[in-house]
Amino acid sequence: MTRARRTRTLLAVILAAATLLLAPSATAATATPTVLRAEAVPDPLVTGPVSGGSGRPVTSSPVPLGPSGYVEQEWFLSGTATGYTQAGNWGSDGRWAVQPAEQAAYRTRILVRRPADPARFNGTVVVEWLDLPGAQDGVDLDPDFLYEHAELLRAGYAWVGVSAQEQGVSSLRSLDPDRYGTLNHPGDTFSYSIFSQATQALRHPRGGDPLGGLRPSAFIADGYSGSSARMVTYTNAIQPIDHLFNGVLIHSRWARSAPISQTPQAQQPAPPIVETRTDLRAPVLTVETESEILQTYSLHPMLNYYPATQADSRGFRLWEVPGTSHVDAGLDALLAKETGSPVTPCALPANDGQEEAVMDAALARLNRWVRTGTAAPRAPRIRVGADASAIARDGYGNALGGVRTPSLQAPTSTLTGAGNTGASPQCEIEGTTTPFTGAQLRALYPTHTAYVAAVTRAADRDVAAGFLLPLDAAELIWTADRTGAAPTVLPPGSGIVCAVCRD
Repeated sequence: MTRARRTRTLLAVILAAATLLLAPSATAATATPTVLRAEAVPDPLVTGPVSGGSGRPVTSSPVPLGPSGYVEQEWFLSGTATGYTQAGNWGSDGRWAVQPAEQAAYRTRILVRRPADPARFNGTVVVEWLDLPGAQDGVDLDPDFLYEHAELLRAGYAWVGVSAQEQGVSSLRSLDPDRYGTLNHPGDTFSYSIFSQATQALRHPRGGDPLGGLRPSAFIADGYSGSSARMVTYTNAIQPIDHLFNGVLIHSRWARSAPISQTPQAQQPAPPIVETRTDLRAPVLTVETESEILQTYSLHPMLNYYPATQADSRGFRLWEVPGTSHVDAGLDALLAKETGSPVTPCALPANDGQEEAVMDAALARLNRWVRTGTAAPRAPRIRVGADASAIARDGYGNALGGVRTPSLQAPTSTLTGAGNTGASPQCEIEGTTTPFTGAQLRALYPTHTAYVAAVTRAADRDVAAGFLLPLDAAELIWTADRTGAAPTVLPPGSGIVCAVCRD
């Protein structure tokens, strides 16, 4: 196939993908879910948009928002938060009850990224519980915005990040006291109430309007890593009483969840193994990388989701994604731009799987579930040995089972969720990327056309199964055609030669 013909074919794929992508969005826009009522949740006072200090929000997006017609603003919320304690026994099934306890004043911030043109808004607001890195002085970050930004921006979502925890607020005050010196957080016992009140401020703004006049019809809660532990507890204990969310997206969680109450209040941890309750009106989609499936980490002992694995049900789906890692090369690069801190190199190249594409699909499928009642697809599980001590792997070292991206169906590397080392403790959850040798590549793909055809077939399968969106599939195919399986840059003037030679 000539390059001109391949280019025409790819353009046709992209146009078809755009048509398919727009059709579900149009359907979703006309199917309006019930916005659940939450009169019991107080409306905090909203002030802003915030200015001063350094002149830009901490955790400002490294993704250019202007070309997508988006604006970013920061707002402050002030109110009185409620702490909770356990009511009755808490079992592993997540069907938990709570009772209100102490109250405390707070002042925190939210970040808002929304379409500037209301006509671009698809009606859904994704509310992300901003995640905290391991360091005690680390500011809260927006990893799931970074993983999902392609779908968020092209499909017209509004995204809101909430500084719900004490460490994040304390770090903001330290980093930019002129901007954030008035913030106050009474402790993480109150984080669940603060998260609810932040969402209530989007539904019924008092003072400023963070969404700039947008009128949402659905809300999706989102949490990654440490925030996913908070999100599990929120889903099991707070969502049943506050009824604020139409759907919940949980990304890279472990077997346990966060405590409902902690120092200086009474310490009340959750059980060591926690499932997501299955009696909610709001559906829950959990996405796990290969890193979280089994315990293999010395410095991150909690990353062991396997004991809490549960079956899919009417309102719950679990997607396990082999060949991905808790933190990968793509997230590293975006976080480095966001924080201005270079990535500490690990001993081996970090995982470079296709997690972003899966998270785009997860968001889109959950949104469709919320809006139309069409459940997200069921996914096979990553295969684990009979003694649950290791993940089963193919002859190339790639994990078997699970949601298989084109990078595993048409592989050019061994992609793992573990096995890295380095100066940073994060290296052990970065995973690895080990490119195949030239001989391995030529055995798999005798020609470049054969490689592109394999990627195309894999992408088509994933689109049909619901694990990949058409535009992401088109981009992966285009990238495969442009770069080949293992590009090597030669001296200037010689161009690019692929280990799998082009026709």
